[in-house]
Amino acid sequence: MESILAFQDWIVLGLYFAALIGVAVWVVLQKNKNTEDYFLAGRNVGWFVIGASIFASNIGSEHVVGLAGTGAESGMPMAHYELHAWIVLVLGWLFLPFYVRSKVFTMPEFLEKRFDSRSRWFLSLFSLVGYVITKVSVTIYAGGIVVSELIGIPFWYGAIGIVLFTGLYTVVGGMKAVIYTETLQTVILITGSVIITYLGLKEVGGWDTLRETVGSNHFNMWRPMSDPDFPWTGLLFGGTIVGIWYWCTDQYIVQRALAANNITIGRRGAIFGAYLKILPIFIFLIPGIIAFALAKQGVLTYEKADEVFPILVKTLLPVGLKGLVAGGLMAALMSSLASVFNSCSTIFTIDIYKKLKPTTPEKKLLNIGKLATVVMVVLGITWIPIMEKIGGGVLYQYLQSVQSYIAPPITAVFLLGVLWKKMNARAAIITLFSGLGVAALRIVAEIFKDNLSGVLYSFATINFAHMAIFMFVFSVIIAVIISLCTAPPNYAAISGLSFGTLSKEHKIENKKSIALIDIVLSVLLVLIVITILSYFVG
Repeated sequence: MESILAFQDWIVLGLYFAALIGVAVWVVLQKNKNTEDYFLAGRNVGWFVIGASIFASNIGSEHVVGLAGTGAESGMPMAHYELHAWIVLVLGWLFLPFYVRSKVFTMPEFLEKRFDSRSRWFLSLFSLVGYVITKVSVTIYAGGIVVSELIGIPFWYGAIGIVLFTGLYTVVGGMKAVIYTETLQTVILITGSVIITYLGLKEVGGWDTLRETVGSNHFNMWRPMSDPDFPWTGLLFGGTIVGIWYWCTDQYIVQRALAANNITIGRRGAIFGAYLKILPIFIFLIPGIIAFALAKQGVLTYEKADEVFPILVKTLLPVGLKGLVAGGLMAALMSSLASVFNSCSTIFTIDIYKKLKPTTPEKKLLNIGKLATVVMVVLGITWIPIMEKIGGGVLYQYLQSVQSYIAPPITAVFLLGVLWKKMNARAAIITLFSGLGVAALRIVAEIFKDNLSGVLYSFATINFAHMAIFMFVFSVIIAVIISLCTAPPNYAAISGLSFGTLSKEHKIENKKSIALIDIVLSVLLVLIVITILSYFVG
C-alpha cells in the first residue's frame, strides 16, 4: 500500500501533530483540580472555543467521507441534515438556560432533577451502550480506512495508532484537552476543505458549469414525499426530531456548552457553532458533487462513493496541501473520538459511579474518569474486527436510520419536560421505555421484512425519517395522557427547570443573559438557512 503523501506533505503533517501535542501539553500543565475541571474544563471556556468544539465534535472522518460520497451519489438532499444549524440555536435559546440553572454535569443528571432517578438510569445506560456500538465503533472504523489510505499503512495500524494517540491526551487532559485541541482541529479541517472546494470548482469550470454537468436533480434538495430514500417531509420534520435529540439533549454535544461559566457565553458558543454547521454543505457535500462532475468530464474515476474524498485529495491538491488536508481528516477523526471518550467517561463517573457511591472524594472520581476513558479506548479497539466484518458504508447508513428510532422518545421527554410543567416522572419513564420498545420492534421488523405482509410489512418498510415523525407523535401522546391521568409533579422541587416554574429571579436572570448582537446573529442565521433551502430547488 503506497502513501499519497510526498516529503513536503509529511513535513506539514508533522507540524500539525507538533502543534496538537503542544496544545495538549499546555492543557496538561494547567492541572485538573476537581471533577468540574476534568469534565467541564472548570466551566470557564470562551464562546469561540465552545463553538469550534461543537462543530469539531459533530464532524468525524466518517462524516467527511460519507457526506462527500452522498454528494457524488445522490446530490443535495442530505444537506437538510447540515441545515440543522438552526437547531443549534434551539440549544442556546431554549434548553441551555435550564441546563446551566440546574448546575448539572450530564443530561441524565438533568432528567433526575426534572423527573426522578429512573429516567437518569435509563438515559445513562442507554447512552453508554449507544456510544460504544455507534459513535466509537463507526468513527474508529472510518478513521482506520482514512489513515491507512492517506499514509499507506495497514488498516489495523492506522486505527489502533489514532485511537491510542487520541485516548492518551483525553485521559491525561480531560475536557480541557479535548476542547482546546478541537479548536485547532476545526481551523485545520475547514482550511483544508475550503481549498479542495475552491480547486475543485476551478477544475470543473466554475459553478454554472458544475450545475450544467450534473443536471438539476443533483442540485435538488426537495425530493417528492413518495421518494423511497429522501422524502422532503421526512428530511424536514423527521430530521428536525432527530436533530433536537442530537444537538439539544445528547451529552456528546451539550457538554461543550456546559463548559461556559454563564448562559450568555454558552449561548454565544452555540450561535457560533450553528454558523460553522452550515459549512459542511460547501466543504464536504459540494466537493462530492464536484467529483461526480469531474468523473463525467473524464478527469477522475472512482468505484465506490466513499472513495470520493481521498480521490479528490489525490487528484486536485498540490504537494504540501495534501499534508494539510490529511491533517484535517485526522483532525476530524480525533476530535470526534476524543469527544465521545470524554462524554462516556463523564456519564459513567457522574451518573453511575458517583450515584452508587455518593461519598467518593473528588481525587478518586478523577481517577475513575481516567480509567473509564481507558476502558472506552480498549472497547473501541476490541470492536474493530466486528466493524471490519460488517463493512463501513452499509453500516453508516444503517446507523442513520437507527438514530431515527432512538431519538423521538428522548426528544419528546426533554421538550415536554422543559415546555410543560405538568409532565411528571411516571410519564417520562413510560415514554422512554415505550419508545425503546417501538424502536426494537421496528429494527426486528426491518431485519425480517421479507417474511412479513400487510400492516406489518408497511411498519417494517416505511421510510426511517417518516418513522421518526410517527414515533415522536406516539411518544408525545403517551406522555400527555399519563401526565394528565396521574398526579402532577411537585412544582417547588422542579423550580426553574420548566416553563411555568420560573421565579421572578429566574426571569430577570434570563433577561440579563440576552444581548442584542446574539438576537441579530440568530435571526441572520435563520435567514441564511431559509435562503439555502430556497436556492437548491431542482
